[in-house]
Amino acid sequence: MVDLRWPSSRADLAKLQSARKRRAVELALRAPFFRDRLKGINLDRLDEPEVWAKIPVLTKDQLRGIPAEQFHEQFCTAPRRDVVEYWRSGGVTGRPLFYPRSAEDMDWSILCFRRAFEVIGATPDDMAHVSFPLGIHPVAHLYARAGEDLGIGTIWCGSGSNTPSLTQLELIRDLKPSIWCGMGSYGIHLANLAEANGFDLAGSSVQKIIVAAEPLSPAKRQKLERSWGATVSDQFGMTEGALVSVQAPGEDGLRMWTDLFFCEVVDEATGAPVPDGEIGALVITALTNNNVTPFLRWYSGDLISIQPGEGGDKPCSLFPVMRHARRTVGFFKVRGVNINHNELEDLMFYNASITDFKAEVYNSEGGLDVLRLLIEPKRGLDVEDLRRSIGAGVMRTFEVTPEIAFLESGTLGKEFEASIKAARFVDKRG
Repeated sequence: MVDLRWPSSRADLAKLQSARKRRAVELALRAPFFRDRLKGINLDRLDEPEVWAKIPVLTKDQLRGIPAEQFHEQFCTAPRRDVVEYWRSGGVTGRPLFYPRSAEDMDWSILCFRRAFEVIGATPDDMAHVSFPLGIHPVAHLYARAGEDLGIGTIWCGSGSNTPSLTQLELIRDLKPSIWCGMGSYGIHLANLAEANGFDLAGSSVQKIIVAAEPLSPAKRQKLERSWGATVSDQFGMTEGALVSVQAPGEDGLRMWTDLFFCEVVDEATGAPVPDGEIGALVITALTNNNVTPFLRWYSGDLISIQPGEGGDKPCSLFPVMRHARRTVGFFKVRGVNINHNELEDLMFYNASITDFKAEVYNSEGGLDVLRLLIEPKRGLDVEDLRRSIGAGVMRTFEVTPEIAFLESGTLGKEFEASIKAARFVDKRG
């Protein structure tokens, strides 16, 4: 059996965390980048919150300020000969970064993903279909490697740009995996494509769904579970760490691996710690997979809350519970009204009559902003009744009357096919 290295008690967890925090700072002191940042930090008092808080928060913009050709020499703590692979950061908000990992880093990182399968009850009797994008971003191959370590059969498909989505549906039909792993938006795309092609995905072999790499709203969860006929486990990680937290069956939060990552929640404006259960910015320190890149007090950009675990009879019950608070990552301003993308997505996906949708904003010939909703309806519905229902819902929520156009089933799926993340919100104004 693979050793998942669970802490034996809360006291054991606290002891591990304390020792690993000190080691994380000692490793960081090897890197020129950190030497001035860590001057005056008392290594013997790191468990005192006011001492730990003296370590400056690390941001992606600070790392981008290091020239690429100097990144290893300035930021890393081990020679290049120790590097076995590189991970690509997301790069959503700027130039992506590439982080080296040692063999020991990989062992610890894969451990996080092994725990994820353990928590959802996966066994060697399962087979996992992996639809996360395959490439230099690590998430897909980490799920697949971890599954193989546990004796779980794996199907390394990648996203639709790696293996066409229709082929993926054929593999689900023919190979009968019991677990599907991928981004929630791609899971919805596969479900819509299945319906358009007459494949009963809800009646397929898939019983468990793992989603990660983007926030999961209650509406997305509901649509995924309805479309696939499977239970969803939300999981959360980042390239600067690994898989940090996992939702166990029957729980509405995610258990955080605080023996592997020291997690803080701070006020976005002041950097001060916030009380348990209140929302703030996540600051995270890698405690074990930090042998080349010392991510010390990394500002992840996520808004979360953390509460102590309530206990239980499973190894993960020792860990605190995280809840992700979705950011206002985007909005349209239409005739002076802010239309939050998350709220609009929830409104659409909660409606069981809608298979898929896309939202656009454009300028009419008269110069007015127009919100246009492109809707794929369930087959056999009265679309005029649906038009009135959707229009009334948008008006009630946002006080804007939308233009609504209905599309043939599968139209948006073809458009989204090659995308890692579906472009559901498009501003066409000049």
